[in-house]
Amino acid sequence: MVRPIAIRGLSLLPALLLAGCAAVGPNYHVPEKAVVNAPEAHGAFRSGAAVTKAEPLPDRWWQLFNDPVLDGLITRALEANTDLRVADANLERSLALLGARAADREWQGSLNAETSYAQRSAEAELQHVQPPRRQIYNAGLAFSYDLDLFGGLKRGIEAATADTEAAVAARDLVRINVAAETARAYADVCNAGFQFDILERSVALQGESLALTRILVKNGRAASYEIDRRQGLLEAVRSRLPRLAARRQKALFRIAVLQGRTPEQADTSLLACRRPITLAQAIPVGDGQALLRRRPDIRMAERRLAASTARIGVETAALYPDIRLGASIGSTGAAADALSPLTNRYGLGPLLSWTVNRHAARARIDAAEDQSRADLAAFDGAVIKALREVETALNSYSAGLEQQADLDRARDEAMRVASTAAQLRRGGKIAALPMIEAERDMVSAELAAAEGRAATNDDQITLFLSLGGGWASLSREAQHSSH
Repeated sequence: MVRPIAIRGLSLLPALLLAGCAAVGPNYHVPEKAVVNAPEAHGAFRSGAAVTKAEPLPDRWWQLFNDPVLDGLITRALEANTDLRVADANLERSLALLGARAADREWQGSLNAETSYAQRSAEAELQHVQPPRRQIYNAGLAFSYDLDLFGGLKRGIEAATADTEAAVAARDLVRINVAAETARAYADVCNAGFQFDILERSVALQGESLALTRILVKNGRAASYEIDRRQGLLEAVRSRLPRLAARRQKALFRIAVLQGRTPEQADTSLLACRRPITLAQAIPVGDGQALLRRRPDIRMAERRLAASTARIGVETAALYPDIRLGASIGSTGAAADALSPLTNRYGLGPLLSWTVNRHAARARIDAAEDQSRADLAAFDGAVIKALREVETALNSYSAGLEQQADLDRARDEAMRVASTAAQLRRGGKIAALPMIEAERDMVSAELAAAEGRAATNDDQITLFLSLGGGWASLSREAQHSSH
């Protein structure tokens, strides 16, 4: 329970001011044993050194693909994405709550005024004479100021500030995901279009092979089952076209939704892209130290730890008295005597309140400390997760590039074989069917290389996402506009 104690004089105030010389609870700093301070977390990455460079990651990493269409898609997505709108609203809400918290440190005031025509109860006054009826009123002004001697309000503002900074990091986290998923969807549109064209060539070659086989069977130069075998090969290739077309359409819908549009509003002109997006340089990845500063999820986890640490001080302050300076002035009584010495009133002095139930306050302190330990573990986990994601992405990207090199060599070899077969056919040294088969093998090698390139694009975007780039430009633009 809380017992307010009115003190007529100010004789106790100096002693209380001296007692409350500092905010209670721990002052926040990143714990020395936190994983983010480990030397192993700050160095160069273990994987991908041969295919990346240690230069800093640019804010707009997607511009490394040098594709104006992609740049425009990401710009529009960052302007209209619904998840970003939610994150912006959550940030505004945090800012409003911070403003409300900061207002607790200001002078508080209230104004009240009321009037009524009333008669008091005679029996309540132990009388048997009917009291008079009269117009009565009550009006007054009251002001108070919390001295916050033990820092409860200060710690509350610290917690609200850290919560707001965590909301900023959460907004940045949404931003980098929107950019990465837009790039991924656009890459899917382009790669699926590229593969679709190769598959159509393969279907055409299988059709030529089937037609030629029918002629050979008719002339008794091939077994009849060859027709069924060639027909099966044709159907197998053709069966892949519908799903590939659906993949392109699905990627188109993803881009529309990322831009805050309905699937009906999808931009079908994007289907004109039929070449994979490519990087003209090695990916700049920086090092572990830069990663830990850049990743929004790490920043968000650290700010939540700061907020929970400040809340320990908020709960600890409840163990100590809360002292306010107050003043009031007003007038209460019969309307006929309004603003007369008989009705006027005023008051000036401190008000002290102190919670008697210590067990509840200490239980809340324990709960705040437990939350702080949990947030520290989450902070460590965010750091470890970030390092693991980057190393995994680098490892997959390196392996993918090796595989792509092998696929490209196989494609080039198949192209040489097809070219040789075509020359031999023109010279009459081989029949038409071996030449068609050589061309079919070449198209199959091209398709394998195209699928590998699509996987490489996906690995590249996954790596960019794990590096946490793509939010800093927004923060800088916001700061510039505020000035």
